[in-house]
Amino acid sequence: MMLKIRDLQKTYGSYHALNGLDMDIREGALYGFVGPNGAGKTTTIKIMTGLLNADSGTVEIDGLDAMKRPRVLKERIGYVPDHFGVYDNLTVSEYMEFFAACYGMEGLTARRRCRTLLEQVGLDEKQDAFVESLSRGMKQRLGLARALIHDPSLLIMDEPTIGLDPRTRLEFRETVRELNEQGKTILISSHLLADLSELCSDIGIIESGKMILTGSMDEIQDRIHTSKPVIITVQENMPAALKLLKEHPLVRTITVKDREIMAGFQGDARQEGELLRQLIEAGILVRGFMREPGSLEAVFMQITSHEDERVVLSYEDESGL
Repeated sequence: MMLKIRDLQKTYGSYHALNGLDMDIREGALYGFVGPNGAGKTTTIKIMTGLLNADSGTVEIDGLDAMKRPRVLKERIGYVPDHFGVYDNLTVSEYMEFFAACYGMEGLTARRRCRTLLEQVGLDEKQDAFVESLSRGMKQRLGLARALIHDPSLLIMDEPTIGLDPRTRLEFRETVRELNEQGKTILISSHLLADLSELCSDIGIIESGKMILTGSMDEIQDRIHTSKPVIITVQENMPAALKLLKEHPLVRTITVKDREIMAGFQGDARQEGELLRQLIEAGILVRGFMREPGSLEAVFMQITSHEDERVVLSYEDESGL
């Protein structure tokens, strides 16, 4: 395991920012770290990167206690914050060489390393430009190059595409994907869940300082699939269809409009097929049967909402089953 966090606690006065957080990031993962505002993401990242001390708990990187060995932490982590200060009066190459010197690289070795990284992020033609002249997207790519200068094994990025236009965001995303394919373990904190669902191999959702859902994207996609309702279009025998669905143990909610039934069905693909077979064998003429398309946003809203589920029989008239 590249990163292992256990029972992480952090309080600010009476406020519990982290309340027993457990988190695992496997080596080679591209991990999406998400949660509502105030969930504890920023606090977690600051502790991961050595910018903040936890009250208790453990952070291990490659099996080493990062909280007891902060130098190891800084050697193995590259950090791209959401907003970072840059030295506007330096050129891009001077900026990179300054940070190379911070890691003990100088002379030809430093220049070669800086040039390679600037090429990798698409800024090789901007080496002589002043940092203050760069667009926001270019500054973000420069920040990424800086974070990579000491060749860290774990790259942590906090809202790296915030404020970027769609094209720049896509280009930045492709650069991140390439870095992951080259062997970097990457954690990205972002509110752009659609981007994460396309990019990440693993996802962790945090709320109130605790991890409430984590797993591979395949596992999360299964969760997304089963969280969405099955839409059944009935041509004939609607009363029999409603009776069957109300008695089915995997049907949680029912909504009806005209000939369309939206059923909150908590079954997998095989059980969906079994439900369709049962409807047909009951003499119900089914014209359409499909699972509503899902998204990572849907799961996020579902598991971070504390409202009680409702069972609905009509769009206009709501009543219990």
